[in-house]
Amino acid sequence: MIINSKRKSAPRFNFERDEMIELIRQRGISDERLLKAMSLVDRRGFVQQALLNRAYDDCALPIGHSQTISQPYTVAFMTEMLAVKPGDKVLEIGTGSGYQAAILAEMGARVYTVERNMDLLNVSRKRFESLGYQIVSKCGDGTIGWKDFAPYDSIIVTAGAPETPQPLLDQLKDGGILVIPIGDMDIQNIHIIRRIKNEFETKEAHGFKFVPLIGKKGWK
Repeated sequence: MIINSKRKSAPRFNFERDEMIELIRQRGISDERLLKAMSLVDRRGFVQQALLNRAYDDCALPIGHSQTISQPYTVAFMTEMLAVKPGDKVLEIGTGSGYQAAILAEMGARVYTVERNMDLLNVSRKRFESLGYQIVSKCGDGTIGWKDFAPYDSIIVTAGAPETPQPLLDQLKDGGILVIPIGDMDIQNIHIIRRIKNEFETKEAHGFKFVPLIGKKGWK
């Protein structure tokens, strides 16, 4: 875990961040390592300047290029479903603001992240560097995964797909978990998929909304 003085906030924002964490806890998130990571990774550093006063609201916020930083509860829920352990190799599809990747890195994961928009990726890379996170990233089509570093202990997809991309299933290690929103353009269910040899067990959580997953194995 990395401790960096740049993450310190003014007392007012510390209070608001504590309120955000407590709300997430009340909604059923119980992984204390995750909650600690979310308290250390300052969401204010990942939102647009004009939206700083809403940084700890439990809602998605625009980050430009028709993308969003996900609702804190959604980030917490998906991360908890990954069951991340220190040293795990995690692939993230959709870097966006970099917030999700930073939380995974704070939890001790080795994070690999793919973003299709170079402008967003460049901003996120600067954030990772300023915070001291050694996150490996590239610009490309996340729907085909990142075969060079496979297999992964877990894979998280932060955009809604019409179906589960086969390359992501192929790049998951035996016993690994893929968390991905599946549905139409309006609403998705989060699928929690565990690979057991060459078979896959799936659970679903209903009622989420994400930006579309664009790519060869996603929305065109």
